Amino acid sequence: MDENEYLENRLNDQINWYNSRSGDNQKYYKNLRILEIVCAATIPFMAGFGSVIQYNEFIVGFLGVVIAVCAGVTALNKYQENWIMYRTTAETLKHEKYLYLTKSAPYDGDLAFQYLVERVEGLISRENSQWSRVSKGKSENKSNTSK
Repeated sequence: MDENEYLENRLNDQINWYNSRSGDNQKYYKNLRILEIVCAATIPFMAGFGSVIQYNEFIVGFLGVVIAVCAGVTALNKYQENWIMYRTTAETLKHEKYLYLTKSAPYDGDLAFQYLVERVEGLISRENSQWSRVSKGKSENKSNTSK
């Protein structure tokens, strides 16, 4: 793989992938948190109308269930942690790319391309290891809750 192929097919693809996954996780995290906040704020309001609104106890109970489900899904899927981890990796890869393209240190020598590949692949490998640890924690949580 030559320099242009690597930059386009590997580095840019990885930057795009991490950007996309970061955005997805941010969206899921924020949407679930907003739903949780709205439901939590609605409960005291609904409690004040206990005798006026038909099925009020059911509505308040349902809002409590929604809050618990949102919190559980957020914790289980670790949307906030993944959002931050993916965003950090995307920005670090961009930083390396721009240093390389501008021939700035550490990419100002004869082995600049080789050094770029080693550093980029190292970053991707470390992120994959971190993701494995996060995912392992998810499966351990699932198996602990099933006991």
